[in-house]
Order: sequence, then structure tokens, then C-alpha cells
Amino acid sequence: MTQTELAIVILAAGQGTRMKSKLPKVLHRIGGRPLVGHVLHTAQQLDAVVTRVVVRHERDRVVEAIADFPGVEPVDQDDIPGTGRAVQIAVEALPTAFAGDVLVLSGDVPLLDADTLAALIDAHRRTGAEATILSATLDDPTGYGRVIRDPDGTVARIVEQKDADEAEAAVAEINAGVYVFRAPSLRAQLARVGTDNAQGEMYLTDVVRLLREAGAAVAATTAPDARIALGVNDRVQLAEAAAILNARVVRRWQLEGATILDPATTWIDDTASLAPDVTVLPNTFVLGATSVGEGATIGPDTSLVDCEVGEEAVVRRTDATLAVIGPRATVGPFAFLRPGAELAEGAKVGTFVEVKNSTVGEGSKVPHLSYVGDTTIGRGVNLGAGAITANYDDVAKHRTVIGDQVHTGSHNVFVAPVRLGDGAKTGAGAVIRKDVPAGALALSVAPQRNIAGWVETNRAGSAAAEAAAKAGAVEKAADGAHEEDH
Repeated sequence: MTQTELAIVILAAGQGTRMKSKLPKVLHRIGGRPLVGHVLHTAQQLDAVVTRVVVRHERDRVVEAIADFPGVEPVDQDDIPGTGRAVQIAVEALPTAFAGDVLVLSGDVPLLDADTLAALIDAHRRTGAEATILSATLDDPTGYGRVIRDPDGTVARIVEQKDADEAEAAVAEINAGVYVFRAPSLRAQLARVGTDNAQGEMYLTDVVRLLREAGAAVAATTAPDARIALGVNDRVQLAEAAAILNARVVRRWQLEGATILDPATTWIDDTASLAPDVTVLPNTFVLGATSVGEGATIGPDTSLVDCEVGEEAVVRRTDATLAVIGPRATVGPFAFLRPGAELAEGAKVGTFVEVKNSTVGEGSKVPHLSYVGDTTIGRGVNLGAGAITANYDDVAKHRTVIGDQVHTGSHNVFVAPVRLGDGAKTGAGAVIRKDVPAGALALSVAPQRNIAGWVETNRAGSAAAEAAAKAGAVEKAADGAHEEDH
């Protein structure tokens, strides 16, 4: 193996006690991925021959989370604590002949981008240093290791917060937890690292000190934006990182041609995608693997999770998950699309409509106050207000099939399994329990029967009875006057 080859080691073994969570710190999510997922996504944009993730706390859950990234292998940390030991185990797992560079990343630093890391690696190779660290300058460096430099500006050592004296703690330049080492030097110096410190751990930062004591060159590259080097140690920092990432994603799509009316109230996952001329209105969430087609309008007050939205579709005040919304379809306001909802081109799902595991055909409309579950709706259909597909019999789900050009009356219930043939019609208030042939009109209402005087007899003394008596007297007087005229 050549000296220009790159191996990547990602540290993801810690519990993250300040998160106060049963979930491992690196699995907390921002922007559509767990923290370690962002680090891996960035790492895969670099030309590495091998990537290792060091795991320990809740190792099975972390290993499951990284399984989506091809070529990434976990390495288990043992009982010896510290970042130095974690890297040592990962390096031991590299091929013996590997003599290239080792890039060390932290699984809780999600905002690093590939350009910054590529520049760090390039600087490391150009200077010929045995190690190069990424640093950043913070207004408040509390909690971070400090980069201590010699008078000539070269890196002397890195001091952890708990080991820093007053002068060292006042230094604003912090260690971002990102390093590039030459593999032979890293192997040699890790073997000399001890645990004689406040934490009783093997510090990776001690490798920097040992290299300097051996006369080797250690360089530092300052991050162009200190925010990208921020780690996540508690829920406050998690929210801060999420906001920074979201602002970056929103800006990217704006520059790609999307109109985002209010970036402050718009959240777009890094895993989502917007086509040119998309308009996103305030208080909108575009999450997961959602893709939005050219010219579509989303929002306001809309949440899309893992949805596909076609070109020129309009989705207003809607909650949708795992739904497909076709080109020029309209959804909302106040619609609920559950998994499996699929709207064809030009379809409409209107106000207070819920759709689950159903297809709404081309040009078909479910305008308002309806539930459509486990249903296939053909083309050109119009469901009247208050339509319900009764799909569950307390044992199993059943499908309703509605053919092309079917028009139904208001307040219909379709008791599945049931089919309506092409061109069929139903009357208002119908309960459809049997299949309706093509072109047939289905009615299920009994003849209306009026029982005169029922309220006065059965609700005597009530306001309704009094109103009925007065109305009856008026009608009787009117009838008498009509008879006198004739």
C-alpha cells in the first residue's frame, strides 16, 4: 500500500452521559440522519481505502445504524478507556502493510463537510507533517481541548479542559477532534500513551505531545467556519447543530432555484430534495427522503415525511408520510395522507380527508370530510362529502374498488369488500354493502315517514314542544284563512 492512501477512523464508542438519554449520543438525529450518519456521509465523499467505526456503548444499535453505509466496518473498543485506545484498536485492525494517512473523526461532530476535510488532508501532505489537526477559534471554548502553540506558532500540545491550567484554559483555539496522522508514526506513539491524567484515560491528544517531544512536525489547519467543528454533547448543542445544518440545507436549495419564503420556520432534511421553481411556504417540514418536483408548492403548515411530490402539485396544510402525490395533484387544506396513499396526476384530496393505503386515480376527487382506506379509486371519480370506506371488520382489512367515472352522493359508507363498476352512481346517505354494476344507481334509503305530533306528545313542556305548538297554531290559522277566502 502507498503512502498516499487514506484510512478513516470514526470514534463512536461513548455513551454521552450529558445527553441524559437511553439512546447512544451518536444516534441522536438531526437533518434526517443520526449524528454518526452525517459523519459517515461526509467520510464516504473522500477517497478512503478503508473506514472503521469504533463502538462500545449500545454497540449493536450503533452497528445497525452504520450498516446502511457500504464498506464500513465496526471495531469494538475494550475496557481500556479513552480516545487513544479507541484509535489504537482501529489502527490494529488496519492491514499490516498500510503506511498511508489515518484520518480520525468524532461521531458526534456532524457538521464537517468534505471540502474542509479534503483541504486538511491536502495541507497535511503538502507540509510533510507527521500529524495535522483541525482547530477552530471559539468565543467560548469551555469543554473543548485547547491547542497550545509554541512562540513560533507551531503546535506544541493539546490540553484537555480538565487538565488545563488557568493560562491554558484562557486559550480560544480549540481542538476540533479531527486529526490526520501518518500511520507508522501513529502506531509507534500510541504504544507509548499512558493513562496518567485527570480522567485516567488514554488520550489521543497525547500522541501530539509525544510526536513533538520526538522532534516530529505537527501542523494545524484552522476551520474556515468554527461552527462546522462543533461537537454535540447535550440537547442544547444538538438543537444548535440542527439549526446550523438546516440553515445550510435551506440556503443550498435556495441557490439551486427553490423559493423558501421563510427560512426561519422551514425545516428541510439533508436527505430530502427540491427541484427548481419549488415554492415552500412558512411552517413547513420536508423530511426524510422526500422529493419535490419542479414547480410544486408546499405549505404553509405542512409536514412531508418520505414522500414523493410531482411537478406543479399543490400541498397545503397537510400531514403526509410515505405518500405519492402525482403531478398537478392538490392536497389539503387539513388533509392527512398515511403510508400507501397514492394520488395520480390531477387528483384532489381536500379538506379534512384522510387517505391510507389507497390510490386516487387521475383527475379523481375526494373533496372533503372523508376517510379512504384500503381503496382503489379509478379515473374521473367524485366522492361526495362525508364518504367513508369501512375497511375493517374487527378481524381483517378489506378493499373497496371504485371504477372510472363513478359519482357518489354525500354521506356514503362503502362496507368492504365491495366494488362499484365504471360509471355507477349512488344516492345521498347510501350504505353500499353489495357490489354495484357499471352504470347502475345504488340507493339504500327507506321511504321517509313523518309522525305528526311526536314532539308535543313525547317531549311535552320542552322548548321544542312549545315551538312546535306555536308553529302548528300558525299553520292552522293560515289554513282557516285560506278556507274563508274560498
